[in-house]
Amino acid sequence: MVKIKGLEALQKTLSEAQKALDSVNGELGTLSFNPEDPASIEAAIAESERLVDERLGSYAGNAIVGPLISQMKDAYRTAVVEKAAEARLKGEAADDE
Repeated sequence: MVKIKGLEALQKTLSEAQKALDSVNGELGTLSFNPEDPASIEAAIAESERLVDERLGSYAGNAIVGPLISQMKDAYRTAVVEKAAEARLKGEAADDE
C-alpha cells in the first residue's frame, strides 16, 4: 500500500481557503471618498485594506489565501484610484459644458 504524505496538510489548506473565500462572498463593505482630496482617497484605500484584513487576516498564513489577500488589496487600491480619476474627469467635463 502506498501512503501519500502531506495530503492532510493539503486538505487543511484547502478547507481553510474555502472558509476564507466564503467569508468574502458578497459585499465586503462600502467606501466613500472625495475624489478631489488625496487624503480622502488614501483613507478609502486604508479602509478597503482594513476590511480585507478583517475578513481574511486570520487566514494570512494559508498558502492559498495569503497571496490572495495582497492581490485583493492591490485590486481595491486600483479600483479606488480609478474611480477617483473617473469622477474628476467627469467633473472637468461638466465644467467645460
